[in-house]
Amino acid sequence: MKDQDWDIIISPDTSKGTFQLKELLRYKDLILLFVKRDFISLYKQTILGPLWVVIQPVLTTITFYVVFNKIAKIETGVDPLLFYMLGVTTWTYFADCINKTSETFIANQSIFGKVYFPRLATPISLVITNLIKFAIQFALFLLIYLVFFFVTEQDLSPNLYLLLIPFLILCMAALGLGVGLIIASMTIKYRDLRFLIQFGIQLAMYITPVVYPLNAINAESRWVLQLNPMTNIIESFKVGFFGLDYGVMDFPFLAYSFVFAFCILWIGMKVFGRVERTFMDSI
Repeated sequence: MKDQDWDIIISPDTSKGTFQLKELLRYKDLILLFVKRDFISLYKQTILGPLWVVIQPVLTTITFYVVFNKIAKIETGVDPLLFYMLGVTTWTYFADCINKTSETFIANQSIFGKVYFPRLATPISLVITNLIKFAIQFALFLLIYLVFFFVTEQDLSPNLYLLLIPFLILCMAALGLGVGLIIASMTIKYRDLRFLIQFGIQLAMYITPVVYPLNAINAESRWVLQLNPMTNIIESFKVGFFGLDYGVMDFPFLAYSFVFAFCILWIGMKVFGRVERTFMDSI
């Protein structure tokens, strides 16, 4: 039989957990549609709509300011509002990537069972949606930072480490996506993990220097917290905006965070690729 020219060829068992970049690029329009869908559905039927993107970090920052600075008396070095807002903005992006990605199979099972497309398109669209939220919240932080820098007498020392920001964001996205994919693959059999992970992420924030400065920890035991890859990422943000006196810049640990994040991403995609072939039988 003469071969025909097909637009799309769906072959069985091709992935074996590997990253099919060409296929994802071919479905880039679908990914953008998912991004639009995710962003609209997030604030659909809410009174304030997308304003919640900026209201949430502001309210969380004020809460942290009252609880940890005014009541717990934790010294932050720089103005606590700036300190907490930077921590909240970066941590929220990472946590949202995990939480949303971990529900990929459960939230999209009706679509997955009807039509073929690269399943990895849905978690990638969630990471992009969260990146848009992060960009808006980060712009709000920059606005407040500039007000403090030019209007007040705060000792802020922005420096060349700010050039690391794209790399730090990429690192957060890779880590959040990788962990989310692993959890999404496991929740097919163990649904309890969805609730355990949400609780675990809240607890993980307290072993990350979001509400306290890392240099307040004893130097001999500081490395334990730096084994958490998010610690080195958030500290790098602080050093870039506030100066070396208000954060810990440790390049070996930052390199460790980078390697760790992309190893987790690789493992996540391998596990996701294996599970996606059979998850409709299990779900």
